[in-house]
Amino acid sequence: MAVRATDGRVTRRRAQTRAKLLDAAFAVFAAKGFGRVPIEEVCEAAGYSRGAFYSNFASLDELFFALYRERAELIADQVSDALALDGPDLDVRAAVERVTEVLLLDRDWLLVKTDFLVHAARDPEVARTLLEHRARLRRAIADRLARAHARTPLPAVLGDAESAAHAVVAAYDGVTTQLLLDRDAEHARRWLGRLLTALLTDAGGTPADGPGGTAPDHTGNTSGTTSDITTDITTENTP
Repeated sequence: MAVRATDGRVTRRRAQTRAKLLDAAFAVFAAKGFGRVPIEEVCEAAGYSRGAFYSNFASLDELFFALYRERAELIADQVSDALALDGPDLDVRAAVERVTEVLLLDRDWLLVKTDFLVHAARDPEVARTLLEHRARLRRAIADRLARAHARTPLPAVLGDAESAAHAVVAAYDGVTTQLLLDRDAEHARRWLGRLLTALLTDAGGTPADGPGGTAPDHTGNTSGTTSDITTDITTENTP
């Protein structure tokens, strides 16, 4: 019994050490960029020795994978949980509103994620890990969109739910890229919501927001259809 208790304390202590190393790495990666931070700097920020680092991670790459998976799973869970609240059917506008309210749009995370993307582009093995996450996120979205047809048919141009999920992820990527440059998270949430609504509803006959086929523009006025919204978004968010 004593041995088991000791093992339990060691396991908890190791988990705490790992968590502190991940938190410290996130801070220094966001501040300086992955590839510019040595192991010693991560250890110093966490308050641990190199020995503590190597008892948890074989390399900075392995730590980076752990950090990315942690944040990626949070985002996938946020999207899935928000979409699941509609039950068997999906109210697209309500779901978009919930997703954009809870979705992680932290600029530091986006800096780290961008570093990861560049890193993955140069390493096929890393790229496979990134693609696995993106596939998991798309599956969570596609599963819910596949149930939407009874209440809100998807636009024909998007094809099936899997294609629509690709569009949702692409919209998130585009809006968050702009966020890295302008640093305006509220603006990003607002435009992400409008873009997703325009993508996931029938632009030919379904209003983007509110009655009468009108949608509030960025000045608060109501004019235009989902096509107008898409044009506005493209114009405003062009770097």
